[in-house]
Amino acid sequence: MVVAKLQCVVLDCVDVDALAQFYQALLGGVMNRPDPRWSLGGGWATLHADNGFVLAFQRVEGYQPPQWPDSAHPQQFHLDLAVEDLDQAQEDVLTLGATLLDEGAGRRSWRIYADPAGHPFCLVRD
Repeated sequence: MVVAKLQCVVLDCVDVDALAQFYQALLGGVMNRPDPRWSLGGGWATLHADNGFVLAFQRVEGYQPPQWPDSAHPQQFHLDLAVEDLDQAQEDVLTLGATLLDEGAGRRSWRIYADPAGHPFCLVRD
């Protein structure tokens, strides 16, 4: 039994356009494409990725980013993003404004980063 279909993932942040641009540079796609499922206002932005996945960004006053791995400021969720070349992808996301949180000393097939608003995400070797 299927109860629902995932419509999009919404990320809280201070600057919706800046975070949407970060993910557009990372994933490709179209920012703020008209979509009958919702309307965009001053506090919202969307990204329709090239593979059909949709991210939405919601402005939150007083936004406090998660602080991985501090459970007092939990990550709440994270994105796993598949890449072919982990080292090259790391260089690319750091150039885009991500912060390296844990590279796993080269012994794992994934590395943990934070986007410019502090949301954790992982690059995972595909």
